[in-house]
Amino acid sequence: MKARTAFLVLLTAGVVGSAAWLVFFSPVLGVRSIEIVGNLTVPSERIEQQAGVADLHPLATVNLADVETRVLGIRQLASAKVDRVWPGTLKIEVVERQPVAAVQAGDKVAIVDGQGVVIELKPAAPPMLPLLKVDRPQQGDPAMMAALKVIEAVPDEVAAKVRQVRAGTAEGVTLTLSDGRTVIWGGPDRPEEKGRILSSLLKSERSVTLYDVSSPDVVTLK
Repeated sequence: MKARTAFLVLLTAGVVGSAAWLVFFSPVLGVRSIEIVGNLTVPSERIEQQAGVADLHPLATVNLADVETRVLGIRQLASAKVDRVWPGTLKIEVVERQPVAAVQAGDKVAIVDGQGVVIELKPAAPPMLPLLKVDRPQQGDPAMMAALKVIEAVPDEVAAKVRQVRAGTAEGVTLTLSDGRTVIWGGPDRPEEKGRILSSLLKSERSVTLYDVSSPDVVTLK
């Protein structure tokens, strides 16, 4: 009886040991493919290379947090989530940063997202992005962050016409449209009201050259 019990214990230990070896050390359950989803402009090959996971590396021992950190080394990505998909797939789900404005940076133009993060540098501003002018063009600057909030709040039909955004202070955001008209937006507060009023005025008051919607309760036209 004791011999049988010992045999069962040894057998169980052997099975557990074999299973552990298969999961944690063997290439049998290693990474055979990397699935990347959510990327539109960043090539999958670049993300896979940045992930730095060797082929057939045991899936169970992949440090997911480390992979996420490495992938986020690509500045065009805002977030990354890494998961194991058994038996042999590593899934990387990313969200790309969305460009909202261009900022002059020496002889280059910095493309920034809504948080002021520089996505990339270009020789010239893309035609559909407004040129942002602030005294301190850096992430976290109150005037710059206010201007970026305003850019994202402007209604779509107006956003296509915005060519320049100037912010001397966080409460002094001004828009210049493609036809030369000027919009004094003010601060980033009450964006829905300002956007609705501005859209209506641009359609009905076409001879006006300056629209001041900084205080939606008292709109000024010149």
